[in-house]
Amino acid sequence: MLLKLSGEAFADAESSISPAIVHSIAKQLAEVVDRGVQVGVVCGGGNIFRGTAPQAAGMDRSSADQMGMLATVINALSLQDAVEKQGLQTRVQSAVSMQELAEPYIRRRAIRHLEKGRLVIFAGGLGAPYFSTDTAAAQRALEVGAEAILKGTGVDGVYDRDPRGDAAAIKFADLTYLDVLSMGLKVMDATAISLCMDNRLPIIVFELLREGNIWRVVEGEDIGTLVHAPVEEGAQP
Repeated sequence: MLLKLSGEAFADAESSISPAIVHSIAKQLAEVVDRGVQVGVVCGGGNIFRGTAPQAAGMDRSSADQMGMLATVINALSLQDAVEKQGLQTRVQSAVSMQELAEPYIRRRAIRHLEKGRLVIFAGGLGAPYFSTDTAAAQRALEVGAEAILKGTGVDGVYDRDPRGDAAAIKFADLTYLDVLSMGLKVMDATAISLCMDNRLPIIVFELLREGNIWRVVEGEDIGTLVHAPVEEGAQP
């Protein structure tokens, strides 16, 4: 599986990288890998810098996105430290060359690490501006042969509007890729959704910080929201 973490997943009200939150994520990941699941992680960087954020106003988009790529490496290194404290071997692979901090991204090497039971954390996005870490997550998942993308969020699935500000928000149990695109739901960006749709790669959106939730998703428990290809008549999604 490939877990997509937004940069905001690392933050709390007091700091851009919360040790308690990173520890919680690391503990869940160690539990899953220890049970024999091959796990990759793609980190966003929006808690530190995002190329499309107001803080980048007036900057050249390419330069702003490069700063965002560096932010993802900071988050990846913080997660690596926390996961290794759980006794798990990890590798950070960066699409942006920085050999003193991380391995370069090499597909076959990443697959080999996964086969050896190491957690692989993909940083630096795709190494090119104008592409989000959502798109990087879809691309990396397809390249390493992941069976699904797990999108960890602050709520327990996909809603028609933000449930944190509207008690009448409706949760979707499952959606097709076209549902997500046509309804403008903020699951992943359109490029990432299109990649997943073209390759029938399912996306499961779930609440990240509820203890044990990553394993529950892996086990197939009916939590969160499943985004999938249209189901043929008589089949299950």
